[in-house]
Amino acid sequence: MTNSSADKRQDLLWRLEARAYDFAAYLARSFPIDAVSDFGAWLFRTIGPLTGPNRVVETNLRIAFPDADDAQIARLLAEQWEHLGRWAAEFPIIDRIIAEPGRVEVVGAERLAAIRDGAGPVVFISGHFSSFELMPAVIIRAGITCQITYRAFNNPYFDERIRKSRWRYGVRLFAPKGTEGARKLMHALSHGESVALMIDQKFNGGVAAPLFGVTCHTAPGPSSFALRYGVPLQPMSVERLGKARFRVIVHDPIMLKDTGDRGADIEAGVRRINSFIEERIHERPAEWFWVHKRWPNEHYKRK
Repeated sequence: MTNSSADKRQDLLWRLEARAYDFAAYLARSFPIDAVSDFGAWLFRTIGPLTGPNRVVETNLRIAFPDADDAQIARLLAEQWEHLGRWAAEFPIIDRIIAEPGRVEVVGAERLAAIRDGAGPVVFISGHFSSFELMPAVIIRAGITCQITYRAFNNPYFDERIRKSRWRYGVRLFAPKGTEGARKLMHALSHGESVALMIDQKFNGGVAAPLFGVTCHTAPGPSSFALRYGVPLQPMSVERLGKARFRVIVHDPIMLKDTGDRGADIEAGVRRINSFIEERIHERPAEWFWVHKRWPNEHYKRK
């Protein structure tokens, strides 16, 4: 197959994927919010265990909870598929969820107001907890000017739709990953704007630090930015209260120590970030994004 033929085939597959998303989003927007959430939970709890990622999830759960027995792991496996399904089904209607009174509770809103009114800038950090798209929406709705990073999808048509979906609930500021993104984030911080990053996924070449006692690589960016500009890390998390109802928590800020040894200080910051992630997962283990290969590849090889 020539490169031209391969490119055309790839483009066709991308377009089909985008059309499938359009259809799913249309259906999601045609039904009551809780019905959409319930359907996602049922669908993923039914088909999730039959997919390849199920083994990744089980491996991750056994790393994080080495003392759990088979019955406990099986329960967590089923529960996390349910939560993941709810998130997937709810994504196209996040704007509806936010707009409906009583569906999103914000704990620590006064901290966001203070950041908006001059206590910033800050480096917002969080992980893929529950319906994690609510975090940037809450930041923007609080009136905070914030550069929010995201990883573009390989499928450009799907990526365009995801961006438009986020625009519905006010998230319009995007900084691409990589060197260009780092420059934009530094520019924002130097001009008094906050930045927001997700910090719980594997980062090749990042700082080696323990997560649940197993060394893995974590992005140094948040700690590096906080130290460089002398601003706090501002952790946030999202919890599901039931079906499509949520609590967004603005936690106490973390001020990193600047000892003059930048490498050691960044590592210390990464360790504190990983500890924050661990604490949130321990509190609500079924609500994390377990399908990601967070630890080194050797942990996922078949034995």
